[in-house]
Amino acid sequence: MRTLLFLLALGCGDAAAQSFPVRPVRFIVGFTPGGGVDINARLLAAKLSELFGQQVVVENKPGAGTNIANEYVAKSTADGYTLLFNSAAFAVNLALYRNPPYALRDFAPVSVFSESVNLLVVSASLPARTLQDLVTMARARPGSLNYSSAGAGTTQHMAAELFKLRSGTDIVHVPYKGSAPALTALIAGEVQLSFSNTVAINQHVRSGRLRALAVAGAKRTDLMPEVPTMKEAGVEGVEVPLWFGLLAPAATPRDVLQVLASGVAKAARSPDLRQRLIDQGADPVGNSSEEFERQLRDEVARWHEVVKVSGAKAD
Repeated sequence: MRTLLFLLALGCGDAAAQSFPVRPVRFIVGFTPGGGVDINARLLAAKLSELFGQQVVVENKPGAGTNIANEYVAKSTADGYTLLFNSAAFAVNLALYRNPPYALRDFAPVSVFSESVNLLVVSASLPARTLQDLVTMARARPGSLNYSSAGAGTTQHMAAELFKLRSGTDIVHVPYKGSAPALTALIAGEVQLSFSNTVAINQHVRSGRLRALAVAGAKRTDLMPEVPTMKEAGVEGVEVPLWFGLLAPAATPRDVLQVLASGVAKAARSPDLRQRLIDQGADPVGNSSEEFERQLRDEVARWHEVVKVSGAKAD
């Protein structure tokens, strides 16, 4: 009898995966609208709506350095209809916060949708034209410069703390509730610098409202080939990879995860969406759940080391 029940349950799971989704799917985003994570989430949601024949909607739940959104999804029904769309900040939080209300084991990684790079950008009103100009200015006036971030525990926060450590500077953190207000503050000159991704800053750099000084990565970005890497500009050890990806509650059926991962891969490979990502300086990915899981474990371990060495804290 138990064997029969198991087979029936297995069959029901297969049938559910074959018909998934049969109603709208929600992407929970822990940032305000308008930032890089939100932009990527909406690009993927629109394409998956086409592929699935069901509406995929984005719901913003900002606050607490994305912990509100992360906890919400971790405790949601594991049926594939409530998903977390996040960035590399997800791995950062697990290393930065002492007791986050969730753990890595509470999630099932689905797929990385795209990857981008972080750049150090300054307000056009700041005299610094190069990274060395900025370092010289910051060293001459410790604590006089401010940097914005989308909140404590975000990649912007950690990239800046890593930069401070490697450059020997003292720059004050001003956290905002999301990437969009952090970027607005930078453009307005309320803060002097920030780290951000190409998706969010490209148009502002091209218009002259912001100035990009360095790429926090191993190589330059094709979108702004004139901008040197941190190492090329004289500050080594500041590489902060940035990804945008999808995660589900841990108990989500494997077959449903496969449907979702396949959908992300198809979306990333679609010619129109692929070109839109490239035009914004992002690289389409669409990897497997297993690959994403290994990547997350490696990143959490790496950020634990960075937090330990830098002394960074969740403000």
